[in-house]
Amino acid sequence: MAALTRAALSRTSFTISRGLKRINALGTGALRISEGPATTLATCRTFSAMADEAFVARDFCEIDNETLVELSIEGSVEASEERLIREIMTVDEVEWEEGKAKFNEIDAANSSGMMLSTLPYKVSILGVTAFGFYTFPLCFDLDTAKWFNEGYVTMEVPGVEDLETWLEVGTWTWNWMEPPLGQLSFFLLCLQFSRAQMQKVGAKPYTAYLVKRRAEKLSAKFPMYRADIVEDYSTNKGLY
Repeated sequence: MAALTRAALSRTSFTISRGLKRINALGTGALRISEGPATTLATCRTFSAMADEAFVARDFCEIDNETLVELSIEGSVEASEERLIREIMTVDEVEWEEGKAKFNEIDAANSSGMMLSTLPYKVSILGVTAFGFYTFPLCFDLDTAKWFNEGYVTMEVPGVEDLETWLEVGTWTWNWMEPPLGQLSFFLLCLQFSRAQMQKVGAKPYTAYLVKRRAEKLSAKFPMYRADIVEDYSTNKGLY
């Protein structure tokens, strides 16, 4: 009986010691300890589970702080979320579930107003995709090509023998399709080159500016939490 007691105490001492070492090594209150027999980590596992050599993290809430910071720097949204939850736990002195609830409030604030801000992107996605599909009948469908030619081009229509197949129709329509498509492609190439030069000199394109401004507004709305952690989550999440 005494031997069992000593073994139990030894294991408890080891697991608590290991947990404290993790806290000291990983910094700023990432892991919260609750008093009582059900001592747990904020990361959803018990100290005894963490002490087990076979322990494998199955979710972001079970990853240590150092790894979370590295993943956040690399742009992981889930890691940034868990890092912000732990910041909430530290500042508000609450358990993980309460920190998650507060995070949901911050996330809702982060997403507010995005419908209008992302409207130009959504219109562009739908419009360009629709236009891309519409170029097929404009190029290869005889009836569509004739309609477009009569309304916008007024080019002489070849003889029937030269429009018998869809490839022959495409040869005819390419006379007016090539200039706008070629010019548009060159214009997009110039925009891409301009954007690359902006990034080289540190200037932010519109999307990056929009993401940064939203992140700053979010951190200003929740000043009780570290601004860099709040802004890191907002920035990694992007505009969606």
